[in-house]
Amino acid sequence: MTMPDKRVAALFISDLHLQASHPHTTEAFFRFLQQQAVHARALYLLGDLFEYWAGDDDVDEPYHQAIVAALRRVGAAGVKLYWIAGNRDFLVGAPFAAAAGLTLLPEIHVVEIGGLRVALLHGDAQCTEDVNYMAFRAQVRQPAWQAQFLAMPLAQRKAIIAGMRENSRKDQGNKSDEIMDVAPQAIAEVFARTGTDVMIHGHTHRPALHRVGATRRYVLPDWEPDATPPRGGWIAIDETGAVSRHDLDGAIVD
Repeated sequence: MTMPDKRVAALFISDLHLQASHPHTTEAFFRFLQQQAVHARALYLLGDLFEYWAGDDDVDEPYHQAIVAALRRVGAAGVKLYWIAGNRDFLVGAPFAAAAGLTLLPEIHVVEIGGLRVALLHGDAQCTEDVNYMAFRAQVRQPAWQAQFLAMPLAQRKAIIAGMRENSRKDQGNKSDEIMDVAPQAIAEVFARTGTDVMIHGHTHRPALHRVGATRRYVLPDWEPDATPPRGGWIAIDETGAVSRHDLDGAIVD
């Protein structure tokens, strides 16, 4: 007799900002893959998995190879892997996807799980009140800009990114929380455009469940196991369409 597959339908994570200098976050990610993700039918990575991504020619770096190998083990367990780019790793392309065994998705993707139609996105494109960021985003998402940038030597690209990150940190200190959050009108437009009433995104590092009318908007947490209290977690949807939020230990968040 064939036993029923009791895997959870899908798991969702974002904003891990993986980097070699943060080993505890990396270890937490590996535990999540080994203990949680392998028991899902699908794993959706909704942006900023990496602190930054300078181009797919950096995939051979040993730390990145460890991440790729961990993802491939999850895929080998029968889990479908999906990727939506974040504001830190939008340069991930087909070579990385092939190496890691994942499918690249558009900026806004609709998936049907357990009778739910769910809109998936990173969330940065909906921070429309941050005018300076939106102008920067429009520039770096242009194919011509990306082609020119990726034609530079890898070391030069990493130096440019380091400067961008430093400028971003300084700029954020002068911005209000409201400006750096998603704009209600932009979120309403996504709901209307996709015909969904459930949304999952990251980017803002403000985990929550927002209910407006008939809509539910789930915001994923960023990951920082060394924080006090530790930050991190994921969202799960089961085969019945039940949505649950989990902390780093797997406990359900109220």
